[in-house]
Amino acid sequence: MFVDKAKILIKAGNGGDGRISFRREKYAPNGGPDGGDGGAGGNIVFEVSEEMRTLMDFRYKRKHVAESGEAGMANNSSGKSGQHLTIKVPAGTIIRDVATGKAIADLKEIGDKYIAARGGRGGQGNQHFATPTRQAPRFAQPGEKGDEREVELELKLIADIGLVGFPNVGKSTLLSMVTSAKPKIANYHFTTLFPNLGVVDIGDGRSFVLADIPGLIEGAHTGIGLGHDFLRHVERTKVLIHIIDVSGIEGRDPLDDFKKINEELTLYSSKLATKPQLIACNKMDLPDAQENFEKVKEALESQGYEVFKISAATKQGIDPLLSRAFNLLEQYKDIEEPVEEIEDLLYSKDKEEKTFNVRKENEVYVVEGDFIEYLLSSVNLDDSDSVKYFQKVLRKRGIVDELKRKGVQDGDTVKMYELEFEYFD
Repeated sequence: MFVDKAKILIKAGNGGDGRISFRREKYAPNGGPDGGDGGAGGNIVFEVSEEMRTLMDFRYKRKHVAESGEAGMANNSSGKSGQHLTIKVPAGTIIRDVATGKAIADLKEIGDKYIAARGGRGGQGNQHFATPTRQAPRFAQPGEKGDEREVELELKLIADIGLVGFPNVGKSTLLSMVTSAKPKIANYHFTTLFPNLGVVDIGDGRSFVLADIPGLIEGAHTGIGLGHDFLRHVERTKVLIHIIDVSGIEGRDPLDDFKKINEELTLYSSKLATKPQLIACNKMDLPDAQENFEKVKEALESQGYEVFKISAATKQGIDPLLSRAFNLLEQYKDIEEPVEEIEDLLYSKDKEEKTFNVRKENEVYVVEGDFIEYLLSSVNLDDSDSVKYFQKVLRKRGIVDELKRKGVQDGDTVKMYELEFEYFD
């Protein structure tokens, strides 16, 4: 089975908590603070592996969690950092953030890597909070939480040249004749339900990757038939070989088929319409094919297309088609266009401040946000030094100023999650 989409939950490791500790040396029972720092949490890293061909593995394992950092220890010893978790994916994988729908990475080549979730920083031990006036701090920082998000992995086939055309026009037969690929072949529509890849060797060291991509029908750009399952894989190719059944054996008009396929490509993406196309008129070994070929050749050459007559079943005319396809590929192989805009949505702990929000609810001033949660978890409200540190941070980070802008007065109630207190300036 070919699986080209999967949703998974990724969770980077949490940072280890800082340690509250004091030296207990002989003859120095009241030594200074020596609490060590917590270790950093591990990152979630996606990496392209040549061993991966599909996203099948992600159907069975949906949650991926990196190791958390260890807590700090006494004697100023830091905790061990958590190991990064590397998730292997096939080449051509796009990573999309489910919450925003934005693509955050496009991994194309073997070895490409992307950090999709960063581990939390380790908290500082109480050794860092000692001052001349606060010589025995009884608080330390907790470790930060690691990033957590749901992502969708989408595999877009990477091939040099793609075979396009209506179902049952001979794409799979052509691929089987020119490569070692063994696609399923039968005389009914949608025999090919997923893309097949093969390497074409035309001699003299010249080769390329050819993809037999599932056929589409009218309305495919809206998802009808195999729809998007077909079209997403066309985006990666540089050149298209458009196969037409000129035998008329199924009662369809070859030129009408050609027109409809290109309309679907254009409606799905304007970029697809600009890809170079070679026209392969297939099934020339069948009756009435020659007469139909002359009509198709005249009509399409007048539009600037190169038209070849072939029979995939008997290999008639295949060599000139493949040779021209290779030469055309050489002209376009260095053109690199992103499939879609990539937006890095990773939360950078080094560049962004944690946020907070102040609002008035009835007669209570409510203060919430990431920073408030982090601050509350880092203080010991039963310790006077810790409370002083808490008050200092409220002023330093602008929380007191924001409360004043909202109209807080001495004696008003301020609520920060489970903590409530009366405000006094």
